[in-house]
Amino acid sequence: MTPLLIALLAGIGFLLAYHTYGRWLARRIFNLSADAICPSQALQDGVDYVPTAKAVVFGHHFTSIAGTGPIVGPAIAIMWGWAPALVWVLLGAVFIGAVHDLGSLVVSLRNQGQTVGDIAGRLLNRRVRLLFMLVLFLALTIVLAIFGLVIASVFRQYPSAIFPCLIQIPIAIAIGLWFRRREGGLLMPSALALATMYLTVIYGNTGILGEWNRAMAGWSSFTWVLLLLAYSYVASVLPVWLLLQPRDYINSLQLISALGLIILGLTVAALAGGPPLPDGARPELTLVAPAVNWHPSGAPAIIPFLFITVACGAISGFHCLVSSGTSSKQLRREPDARLVGYGAMLLEGFLAVLVILACAAGLGLGITQGGSILTGHEAWASRYTDWAAAGALARKVGAFVDGAANFLRALGFSANAATAIMGVLVASFAGTTMDTACRLQRYVIQELARTLGRPERDNRRHPAGVWALLGNRHGATLLAVVTAALLAAVPPGGQAWAWENAGKGGLILWPLFGATNQLLGGLAFLVVVFYLWRRGKPVWFILLPMAFMLLMPLWAMLAQCFLGSGDMPSWISQRKWLLVGISLATVALEVWMIIEAVRLFPRTRGVLESAEAGSERTGPEPPPTAVARTTG
Repeated sequence: MTPLLIALLAGIGFLLAYHTYGRWLARRIFNLSADAICPSQALQDGVDYVPTAKAVVFGHHFTSIAGTGPIVGPAIAIMWGWAPALVWVLLGAVFIGAVHDLGSLVVSLRNQGQTVGDIAGRLLNRRVRLLFMLVLFLALTIVLAIFGLVIASVFRQYPSAIFPCLIQIPIAIAIGLWFRRREGGLLMPSALALATMYLTVIYGNTGILGEWNRAMAGWSSFTWVLLLLAYSYVASVLPVWLLLQPRDYINSLQLISALGLIILGLTVAALAGGPPLPDGARPELTLVAPAVNWHPSGAPAIIPFLFITVACGAISGFHCLVSSGTSSKQLRREPDARLVGYGAMLLEGFLAVLVILACAAGLGLGITQGGSILTGHEAWASRYTDWAAAGALARKVGAFVDGAANFLRALGFSANAATAIMGVLVASFAGTTMDTACRLQRYVIQELARTLGRPERDNRRHPAGVWALLGNRHGATLLAVVTAALLAAVPPGGQAWAWENAGKGGLILWPLFGATNQLLGGLAFLVVVFYLWRRGKPVWFILLPMAFMLLMPLWAMLAQCFLGSGDMPSWISQRKWLLVGISLATVALEVWMIIEAVRLFPRTRGVLESAEAGSERTGPEPPPTAVARTTG
């Protein structure tokens, strides 16, 4: 009963947080107003700025921020015990992650839907804008290179997920055209799309479809990465309503319904036992992972690495890009920001809780290994022998898929159907994140072009010279996918280049991503703090999360660079000079931005930022405590 009780209390806690702390933030701090004119209306262009129903934006936002982060992070953090991971997810999601996401979304809504990096140029100064944008470019390049590999790995590991994921594309286009050309509710098209997608999961691996799946599962990782990047290019340049938005929406229906099945299965397993074993017995659902394990074999120190390992589910800097990059351009009412910004993060936190329970308890219901069935702690220990083994991508994904599939099997699903549903869930999350990341990278490149390439006395939407090519969506998207493809093409471990061993180049920079991602969260908090500070608003509730998210990634990055972590020696001792150089450059950028912020903070209380292109155009706010003047 303990796993079920944890799930129930976590769900109730998140609901209470949404209706108390989330409401206080929306009403008292950010003053969300139904009378405000959102960027989707003021700048509507039918491509990026599109006023959209709250439910559809929520679906886009949730699937984009979730990705595989709330799955692979908690799945490996279980090595330190389920309790530390659970506490970090519960507290982090409510008081740090959801505040970060809502704040980034609101600040962007009131600055023409621009990214937090661009907005930093007005709230702090132009140097900070450029530094911030460079960090964003690095992080998104890694995301694009690695998420293609993640999807390829899932397809190779679970071939039954391939056709159900690919068929989502034409279904999404059909739904997008339906929404665009017909007036009416979302119920009928949503039901049709959801039914079709589940039919493809159930029957999408039979007959010739199964043969196609197995054939495509044999494609090399690099082939899949290139195909997925090509698709991301198309999804990025098309109008948001045609593919990106409807695909994320229908994916959210499928994914939320899958979470519902996990909860039902967890309930049945807790009350009646897990799926029957060969002898007919139904194993008891209990927590088979240790509650706390301070020194697991080969693992780095729990502090600071727990807060870097479990990002999505507690807080992830990538979310500030989704909030300020795509979601802010689609919301048609300011009050919708509470559900999209704060609510979606809490749902992701609940997903992370279910992942923890699937790995800490679901695995104990039985897994097959070497022709025999393992249950209880023995089953869990077989997947978590040491940090290196548990940290492998296939192991992390497999631990969740097998544990959650056991919950579905307790409902009567066959092993194949349960595994296919979970495999599709993982691949779909990764796919929607990759789509959105490519579009976000396009925005970052365009904003960099406008920052670096604008001539004097021209407005920032008209870069000059060679920057003009990167200022349009095709040139910027092409650079985004080409840089990601070049990174992915680098063979791992200094091997000679060959098509079969290419595609894994993103793993070279992947050790940087955890700390860089969380650093983005701290820097986004910095932008939100200055936004509130300049308007005479309280910032006490956000200063501690900001300081925490600036310190933890800095600590982790320097530890990896100079001291090593767990059984892994330091990057310097391994002569990984690329990682050393980028990490030290990132640390220098962070310190520089903090110095700029500290210098500006005392003289910006109640002083509005300069009115320049892209400044606020939404509803009224309480007047500042000082006369507005130009700063930075």
